[in-house]
Amino acid sequence: MEFSILKDIVIIFSLSILVNLLFTRIKIPSIAGYLITGIIAGPHLLSLVHAKHEIELLSEVGVVFLLFTIGMEFSLKHLLKIRRIVFVGGLLQVSITACVFFLASHYFDMSWQASLLYGFLAALSSSALVLKLLQERSELTSNYGRTVLGILIFQDLLFAPLLLFINVLGDSSLNIPKELSNLSIKAIIIIGLVYIGNKWVIPRILHFVALAKNQELFMMSIFLICFGVALATSKLGMSLAFGAFLAGLMISESEYSHNAFGSLLPIRDVFASFFFVSIGMLFDISFVLENYQAVLISTLLIVVIKSLIAGTTGFLLGHTLQGIVLIGLALSQVGEFSFILAKLGFQKSILSNYSYQLFLAVSVLTMASSPFLMQLGAPFSKILLRLPLPKFLVEGLFPLKEIEVPDIKNHLVIIGKDASAIKLSMMAKYNHLKHISIVFDPALAREKMNDGDLVIYGDAVNEPILHKAHVDTADIIIVSVGNVIACM
Repeated sequence: MEFSILKDIVIIFSLSILVNLLFTRIKIPSIAGYLITGIIAGPHLLSLVHAKHEIELLSEVGVVFLLFTIGMEFSLKHLLKIRRIVFVGGLLQVSITACVFFLASHYFDMSWQASLLYGFLAALSSSALVLKLLQERSELTSNYGRTVLGILIFQDLLFAPLLLFINVLGDSSLNIPKELSNLSIKAIIIIGLVYIGNKWVIPRILHFVALAKNQELFMMSIFLICFGVALATSKLGMSLAFGAFLAGLMISESEYSHNAFGSLLPIRDVFASFFFVSIGMLFDISFVLENYQAVLISTLLIVVIKSLIAGTTGFLLGHTLQGIVLIGLALSQVGEFSFILAKLGFQKSILSNYSYQLFLAVSVLTMASSPFLMQLGAPFSKILLRLPLPKFLVEGLFPLKEIEVPDIKNHLVIIGKDASAIKLSMMAKYNHLKHISIVFDPALAREKMNDGDLVIYGDAVNEPILHKAHVDTADIIIVSVGNVIACM
């Protein structure tokens, strides 16, 4: 038995390499390749993998590593800056989506309990999938990326209350006020532990370990922090993944975070692949073929409705048309936590076997479509910009003011889409260099405009934007977008 998991890992790695070699040639994202690997190797097709439980454990480790590194890319200060997005944007997106799908499910004669559960299952999106795609595209710190992250954080915070909610639906004898008070106490404890850990405990531990000048010891301490905090938060009712994200936040502000982040990336990517493979293994092809109309229509409805609601949330938060489109498509799928909640709902007899299998099939398809939809986001928004749309929709509810750019020459032009361009402009300003920044992030552009800096909001691929920055008379042009293909 101990060799069964090794055989399954060899099969998964072999299939993943073959599939992704093919997908790389035809420019299909690797995540789609892992999902296809899971479908092929899973119990519903070739049944090559037998240690399913062990693969699920490895996939959970992958999600923990993924959310840990994402937390390391942020900090508590950054998280506080997006608190309006977390609570206002997250509440809007979840409540509207849950209401729409509750009404739709109830319309098709589902019980009110099942309809309510379906509403919340559809409201959640995949943190693991979306945040990995944003990381790969270097868009996690962009304006729309921060909004997507904020909404996903709110969704993850709902995991524990939703577990309680499903248990209540299946067992009315539970003491709801007592359970809610316990959740509140646990939330306060978690907030306190994160603050203390970030302020005093973690920096001292890492400093003490770093003095040993031993990389292996340093990485062991990073693993200890990651899994220790994740385990502690899971004992308090939160998910392991959310605990890992908090652990990453604790490390993010220390001077050792960059070393830890670089060392973790290869390990994270290997383990994260197991998560996407395990999702693919849930896909029951025979069920899909027997019920293809219901599966395809449900998938299309979920993607379209979720995109529209998430995009509307982005609009209400002040995003431009491109941000609205990107946010909508990024949150168009069903999330990994929904699988756990759906399984619990099935065990509690809230969902029938047919409803549960339909949900699994549709969820896997929505996740498989996400890499392609996110790739289409920017081109699709450019097509929409050619249409005679209202100005408030194109420029957002809070449009940027027009600035007068002086006729300068022999200057520096800095082009970027996130905070990197702003940092470079600050360095130029500190060294008294003449410069103009082109930033494709309205929130950052607005902030620097208010400080009196020469900042132009827009996409540098547009000739009028470049002309306004006087690139023809500039001495140096710096392109900093975190993506080689985008630079070209």
